Amino acid sequence: MQWEVVIGLEIHVQLSTKSKIFSGSSTAYGAEPNTQMSTVDMGLPGVLPVFNGEALRKSVMFGLAVGAKINNRSVFDRKNYFYPDSPKAYQISQLYYPIVGEGYIDIELDNGVTKRIGVTRAHMEEDAGKSLHENFHGQTGIDLNRAGTPLLEIVSEPDMRSAVEAVAYMKKIHSIVRYLGVSDGNMQEGSFRCDANVSLRPKGQEEFGTRAELKNINSFRFVEKAINVEIERQMDILESGGRVVQETRLYDADKNETRPMRSKEEANDYRYFPDPDLLPIVISDEEIEAIRADLPELPDVKYTRFIDELGLTGKDAAALTVDRDLADYYEQVQQTIGDAKMAANWLLGDVSALLNKNNMDFKDCPVSAELLIDLLQRIKDNTISGKIAKDVFEAMWAGEGDADAIIDKKGLKQITDTDAIEAIIDEVINNNPAQVAEFQSGKDKLIGFFVGQVMKASKGKANPAQVNQLLQQKLKQ
Repeated sequence: MQWEVVIGLEIHVQLSTKSKIFSGSSTAYGAEPNTQMSTVDMGLPGVLPVFNGEALRKSVMFGLAVGAKINNRSVFDRKNYFYPDSPKAYQISQLYYPIVGEGYIDIELDNGVTKRIGVTRAHMEEDAGKSLHENFHGQTGIDLNRAGTPLLEIVSEPDMRSAVEAVAYMKKIHSIVRYLGVSDGNMQEGSFRCDANVSLRPKGQEEFGTRAELKNINSFRFVEKAINVEIERQMDILESGGRVVQETRLYDADKNETRPMRSKEEANDYRYFPDPDLLPIVISDEEIEAIRADLPELPDVKYTRFIDELGLTGKDAAALTVDRDLADYYEQVQQTIGDAKMAANWLLGDVSALLNKNNMDFKDCPVSAELLIDLLQRIKDNTISGKIAKDVFEAMWAGEGDADAIIDKKGLKQITDTDAIEAIIDEVINNNPAQVAEFQSGKDKLIGFFVGQVMKASKGKANPAQVNQLLQQKLKQ
């Protein structure tokens, strides 16, 4: 039997506010356990939550960015369940009246096809604390520093049909929240994580199959692997005549398998009801439009502009716009040197290569836009060749100074003196009479050999354009 995969994602985005959603406690990452919590975060009797308006503004920004309806009135509900890292025995969330209604995301697939994925809703809620199992010898430690950190939970429609589509959707959401500045999107620190609902149904069937929810996956690679493993598991069950159980499962990256956590609850299991300590959130159309006016240029718009105005290929434009830090850096470089393609080649070539080699994010690049601009200008004014520029760039990366300082220190200035280049060319021609004869008999491709020999003799300092021109003249004499 042929099966169709049905996938929906619930993405949890920590909003980058300085304080928590209902208390004044800091949200900074990395503090000692239980040093950033208040009586509200601890759920002590008699304390009252106070809503952080910045969480509302950031949530509305996201909704506007995905073309969603912003609800003028939204309500906080209590989601009742007991877990040690949630000391109130309920989570403040939104169920019936979320802040963000239906929207959509367009994803680009590898075959060049664009697919639209529906966003069902996005609602504000508080994060839970963290259970710690290491070094407690059979016990569990509880750290409430994260408890109360504002979250935006983004729920998709079940529109994805493969793990590849799910990852493309997740990456697009990640790019948007970082462009907007509503979250740092740091997956290692848990600022951006995902639950994946996966089910199978016979191809052509309208009714959905029974789904399993894969909880708290915090990398693109693991999302793809977890979904594929779960697809295989469900397919094995169905094809052997079994029945998939609706449940919550955990992905084990070390064993590359999913395992059951608990049976999957429905909304009524949580006994949602409006939180009596929080008034409904009301936002006017005028306030929504004021937020819209402050939105930055989003990745899709920037992508189109890079193609239409700067003449970049779709592939280069996509690579340069996936990350706002990279896109801003690129724009600064290309505007200053006046060469969009040259800037793109360097950023997607040498800069990206060293970032990947050192397993670094672009925001941590040690070569600033100003330093790269200086280097590229030295290429454009023929101070150095493109080949030597690569050596200068590596020295800049290592912290040896700016382009001019490195060029002077290492004596890398390009030879542009015609007499000096001719002297080197004459020596190369005299040392290779057999190759000269072959070239003059019609083997034009040997010009590359002579250029290489001249560049080698000049230690890469000779101007390549001049070398090529003078060689053509001398070899045809």
